[in-house]
Amino acid sequence: MHIEMLRPLLYAGLFPARHLRVSGVLVDTGAAGTIATVGAPWQPAPMPTAAAESLPGWAVIALALGSALCIVALAWWIPYRMMRVQRTQVRHAERAAAESARNAEIASMTRGLAHEIKNPLSTVVLNAQLLREEILDSPLDETDRASMSRRVDTLAREAARLRDILTDFLRYAGRLQLDRRHCDLRDAVTEISDFFMPQAEQAGVRFVVDTDRHPVIVDADPSLLKQALLNLLLNSVQAMQDLPEDRARTLQLSVYADPPESRTENPRCAAIDVEDTGPGLTQEMRQHAFEPYHTTKPGGNGLGLATARRIVEAHGGSIEALDAIDGHGARFRITLPLAETASDATAPR
Repeated sequence: MHIEMLRPLLYAGLFPARHLRVSGVLVDTGAAGTIATVGAPWQPAPMPTAAAESLPGWAVIALALGSALCIVALAWWIPYRMMRVQRTQVRHAERAAAESARNAEIASMTRGLAHEIKNPLSTVVLNAQLLREEILDSPLDETDRASMSRRVDTLAREAARLRDILTDFLRYAGRLQLDRRHCDLRDAVTEISDFFMPQAEQAGVRFVVDTDRHPVIVDADPSLLKQALLNLLLNSVQAMQDLPEDRARTLQLSVYADPPESRTENPRCAAIDVEDTGPGLTQEMRQHAFEPYHTTKPGGNGLGLATARRIVEAHGGSIEALDAIDGHGARFRITLPLAETASDATAPR
């Protein structure tokens, strides 16, 4: 067998050429690697009798053929494997795209169904109120009038509750169209506090507003931000309804050009805190607080905080549930990026 046939195997290290001589240099493929001089014809070196007997010619040929077959198999298997992986990735991408399209279609159908249910409910509530007035004006016995009036009131109340649930669902599932503009968060906080103050007083809650001394300018939709704040304020007031009479009920709304615990001379974000003196939140409640339909309040629909999170995230901000600063109650923090021109213009504290 001519040694030129084994030259590629020698270079690949697939054939033990410890007893081949090239240009008068002994080829050694031991631990130190193959040592050879390329250029002159390969010639077999004299082999010891024991080595020649241990490696017959047919074994050399078999080893060469096996190595060649391995190389051919690898040359075929690697592209085949890559093709299989690519096909799998394409199938997964097609499946994900089909599922996304189907989810979008279901969401559209759900919104349409909710609209179709909500509209008749408004008619039911209106007619229930009219029916109640007719019952009160009817010549029926006083006992019968009171009984029928209670039933109609129950019908109107439950229909109104279902209508409100559908309204919250449509607000959460609908598309948010932001009307961004440069606005001072202090103005939005002042407006929402003026609107919410009577409701807080009616619930026996002391409402405190704390605003930054300097402008807090963000690029946002003021009406949507006020909706998110209103949801947080309502959640806090509802959380304090079952407190003992001797326990203070305080709700504080604060806005800063930087979180108080990490203020710098060049603030880059705005922070809005809604803090109450309610029962507080456990670790598990904080983890699930902003999930849709997750609620611990009787009669709640679990969409208020989820809607607030959706609005805040649409503005490029974040919202988190924290412990109150004094350890009693809960605190929700909204973080929003400051407007580019405002972060440089804000005066240092």
